[in-house]
Amino acid sequence: MATKSKKDGTNGKLVADNRKARFNYEFIDTLEAGLVLTGTEVKSLRNGQANIAESYASEEDGEIWLINSYIPEYGEGNRFNHDPRRKRKLLLHKKQMAKLSSGVHREGMTIVPNRLYFNERGKAKLQIALAKGRKSHDKRQVSKERDWKREQSRLLKERG
Repeated sequence: MATKSKKDGTNGKLVADNRKARFNYEFIDTLEAGLVLTGTEVKSLRNGQANIAESYASEEDGEIWLINSYIPEYGEGNRFNHDPRRKRKLLLHKKQMAKLSSGVHREGMTIVPNRLYFNERGKAKLQIALAKGRKSHDKRQVSKERDWKREQSRLLKERG
């Protein structure tokens, strides 16, 4: 269905995008993580159904888990269908996990899922970001800057 350009770092099929996170958080560092999924979850994702808007990642017992993400049950699945809101383990290297957990514990940052997609090899990947929460005045400033850039590009287009 939808494909993303190399500019985003995602060459495959985009399944879910967390646009609200870009407004509410300032991304410090982004990482690509694999997901431990069941067969019916992968089939449901291939249908383009998922929601990561209210989800977050958390460290438990030395592992990073994706919590509160929604992957609906697969329609043709039987009694072995998955739970739509179950915790899903993220696959990261030890150094990456250490970097994320130190950012959360020392600096009070949050691990926010940014987008869920299939890479060029057909594997489900989650782009996560180590992020700081924005205050309301920061959000207003960012929206003003975005509006001004949009207006600037419109004016430049009109002039030729």
